[in-house]
Amino acid sequence: MAERMARVASHTQHRSEPLSADFAEQAVELENQGVLVALDGEFSAELRSVEIALRRIETGDYEYCMRCGDEIGEARLNVLPSVTLCIRCAEAEDRA
Repeated sequence: MAERMARVASHTQHRSEPLSADFAEQAVELENQGVLVALDGEFSAELRSVEIALRRIETGDYEYCMRCGDEIGEARLNVLPSVTLCIRCAEAEDRA
């Protein structure tokens, strides 16, 4: 994941050549740039989630909901290892 993040960041921050003179090609290049920026944001968010999960493991809070304190449940953690809310709290948040 770190390699992918570095490649995306490199492409989004360091454009070595100017935009093409062709308008259609410019549109494609700018659209690609937008996709790379979105990917960079997704990778950053995923990395933050993993870091939070690792801290929660270290403190012994990993298996417990950050909102209500109930157990999250092994099955949910197996599917979504970086989840911080039990299913009940997650559903309540989605409804809000």
